[in-house]
Amino acid sequence: MLSGCSVYMAAHQPSEKNVDLFKIGTPKSFLVAEFGQPTSTEIRDGKKYDIYRFTQGYSGGAKAGRAFAEGVADVFTLGIAEVITTPVETIADGNLVAYEVSYDKNDLVDQVILLTANGSLPPPSQIAIPQAPSTPSVAPAPSPQTTVPKSQ
Repeated sequence: MLSGCSVYMAAHQPSEKNVDLFKIGTPKSFLVAEFGQPTSTEIRDGKKYDIYRFTQGYSGGAKAGRAFAEGVADVFTLGIAEVITTPVETIADGNLVAYEVSYDKNDLVDQVILLTANGSLPPPSQIAIPQAPSTPSVAPAPSPQTTVPKSQ
């Protein structure tokens, strides 16, 4: 009765979440709408911090493509492909992701840190750091140079 098991599993994998919302300026309500309530909330030095943990899944197209390919493999192998595809679908069930987010006084994101599965920090290139308002920089004007003709 294994026939069709991996097809079902592929079609019912977790859906892809819009992680592009984890950026400075996003309202907290948008994060809650996409990822649900934070798994933890705390106040540090008067500032609110949330941690969001979720399984990052697959797009609808990716799930449908996998289910279709596995269904075709089932038909052409008379179900024998299930010996391989079912364990693959058991393993490929999305990635656990965690973000720590802090907010400004208006509940807009002002800092995002991507946490890895073991709780350590990611490389600095993946950390969003709040930017100070930019002010146009003015380059100093070149100093006038006077040339004195050489006397001969």
